[in-house]
Parts: sequence; structure tokens; C-alpha cells
Amino acid sequence: MTDELEVKGTIVRNANQDCKIKMGKYWNIEVVDIRWYNSDKPTNKGIRLNKEEAKTLLDILRRELNDGEN
Repeated sequence: MTDELEVKGTIVRNANQDCKIKMGKYWNIEVVDIRWYNSDKPTNKGIRLNKEEAKTLLDILRRELNDGEN
């Protein structure tokens, strides 16, 4: 098994914590990995989804975070 994930974005919480969004192949499956890091070390807090699951999550977030637009 090789972890072929590439960082696509980072959300900084403070000087020690950030959330990294990674994409790539994990066990030959295209995945999106969203995980908190503390001092650049991964924590157990996060989620890894295959692409179809990530698309469903994106649809839900768009629906819920549209700031009052219909």
C-alpha cells in the first residue's frame, strides 16, 4: 500500500492546528481526506471519503451553507 495523497488546501485554525484537504489514491481508490493536524502531525480527527461520497458531502454542504439563497 502506498499513500499517494496530495495536499489541495489548508484551513489554519491557530499557530499549531490546521486542517489539510488531500486528494489522491489510497489502496487504489480515489479519495478525499480531510484531517486535523497538530504541529504538522495528523490527528485521529478527520474523514476519508471516496469520490462519490465526497460529492454527496459537497451537495449537502452547498445546500446547508448557501447563506439563505434558494
